[in-house]
Order: sequence, then structure tokens, then C-alpha cells
Amino acid sequence: MSHVNVTKAVPALYEAQIAVEKAAVEAAEAAGLHPLLLDLVRLRASQLNGCAFCLRMHTQDAMKNGETADRLAVVAAWWESQYFTEKEQAALTLAEQVTLIGNAHTSPAPKVDVAAILTKEEIAAITALAISINGWNRLAITSGYPVAP
Repeated sequence: MSHVNVTKAVPALYEAQIAVEKAAVEAAEAAGLHPLLLDLVRLRASQLNGCAFCLRMHTQDAMKNGETADRLAVVAAWWESQYFTEKEQAALTLAEQVTLIGNAHTSPAPKVDVAAILTKEEIAAITALAISINGWNRLAITSGYPVAP
């Protein structure tokens, strides 16, 4: 893939993506969602999309917010661990559904009953956040954002 920094070439798109993120975070705050849950959603979507730039950034954010190395190590296989609360599992399920939306017609139904665990406000906020991070992932990957030590 030839990389053109889309966010520099189309600054209005970058500004619009910032507005999407801001709206998603405001919805999450209004729904009372914990910042670490938001970090988990961002990390899981970024893992699925293979976005090194966002993985590094949101892993650092999660650690600054008090996330543990043990939990970060198993986010990619969260369903096999006992590290995550019922609410976090529902949020991760929702993040995966939004990120892998093209697979919805071929994938088995999730084992987590999202609607029984999360309120409508929480579902809307997590969905908005997943949409936002997917946008950022696509901008970072296609623009070739650098990821160096």
C-alpha cells in the first residue's frame, strides 16, 4: 500500500475525526463508563485492525490510567481469562462486533448478552467509541503513521 498521510492531505477529515472522538468520549462520560473500559475498547479494536500506532498509544494510556500488565497481556484473548468484569466483557464483545461488522452474517452469535449487561446509553457510548477508534485505526494505518521505539 502506498502511504499518503491522509490527515495532512485532508485536514478537514482529521478535524471531523477529532469531533467523532470527542462526541464518543462525552457519551461515555455521560453514561458513567470508567476510563479503563474505554482503553480496553480502543485496544481490542486496534488489535483486530492491526494498528501498531494506536496499540502503542492506548497501551500507554491504559497504563497511565492504572491498567495492569497482566490484563493488558490477555486482552487479545479476553474470553479465555477471568480478568475482566461482566461489563468489560460486554464492552469488548460490542467492540469486536463493531470492528468486525462485515463478519456479522457469518459469525456465530456472541456468548455475552450485551443488552442484559449494559444500558442503552452504555451501548451507544461504546458503539460510538468503537466507531471512532476504527476510524483512527484506518487513518493511522493507511497514512503510515510511524511506530518506532
